[in-house]
Amino acid sequence: MDTASNNSGTQDLNHINVAQSDLRKGYGYGALGVLSSGLVWLVSGSVAFLVNGQTAVWTLFFGGMLIHPLGLLLARLTGVPGKHSNQNALGKLAMEGTFFMLMCIPLALLLSLQEHAWFFQGMLLIIGGRYLTFTTLYGIKIYWILGGLLGATAFGLFFLNASPGLSALSGAVVELAFGAFLFTSYKKSKAQKQKARS
Repeated sequence: MDTASNNSGTQDLNHINVAQSDLRKGYGYGALGVLSSGLVWLVSGSVAFLVNGQTAVWTLFFGGMLIHPLGLLLARLTGVPGKHSNQNALGKLAMEGTFFMLMCIPLALLLSLQEHAWFFQGMLLIIGGRYLTFTTLYGIKIYWILGGLLGATAFGLFFLNASPGLSALSGAVVELAFGAFLFTSYKKSKAQKQKARS
């Protein structure tokens, strides 16, 4: 009985590992989504400095809708598959996390009615919380650091009474830096596997 239970537990763990590996391979460690998000934050921050905070809020709001398509475009340009297996159970968790994030965005919009900078700080908390789940999705612990850092950045910006532009650019810097690190890690891992096969 115990042996059968242990074997069942091992199979379940292996299934999770396979699912995580499928997502890592399909989306380049999630790096392209992080980079795409960072680019949208960068544009929004630039708009805040060059135009105004209200326009920057809507830039991030509508620009956020382009993150997934932009990530898929980057995937095509860099040779990343940009998809996962239909049988991957973690794919549903990724979609559920996305819907949860979308349902939280109206809260950030309400904050922007009081202070434009609060929208960006609220979004940093929302997105940071979403990234925490990526640790389970991809099996990459660095997402704990990314999520935690975005959350800490949001609180720091709030207490410093930072402007909308600085708030948006702070998010851009963190995401672009982590996105670049994740993509580099993905490429190194891919190269090592190809070298091992040859």
